[in-house]
Amino acid sequence: MSKKNDKNTKINIELDEKTAEGVYSNLAIINHSVSEFVIDFISVMPGTPKNKVKSRIIITPQHAKKLAKALNDNINRFENNFGPIKAYENPKFQMNFGPTGEA
Repeated sequence: MSKKNDKNTKINIELDEKTAEGVYSNLAIINHSVSEFVIDFISVMPGTPKNKVKSRIIITPQHAKKLAKALNDNINRFENNFGPIKAYENPKFQMNFGPTGEA
């Protein structure tokens, strides 16, 4: 796969078979610092006592902004083709990231 970047140079991208399968996620948790955004993708299943982070992506603030724009553009195109995406209320559940310490 080949893609042009902002400077019209080609970037060669390889997608192996395992990565092409993808990972299902129905929850994303986003945190940030001055220099990076951390996006954790989780698959939450009913009745499962522990739900693990399936993938963690760390990107720069500039790439986070580009990602937000790309997602928004794609959502708009999707809704133009298939109609509005319904926003369902999220079920209430407690997030547990393991033991917490005291200082």
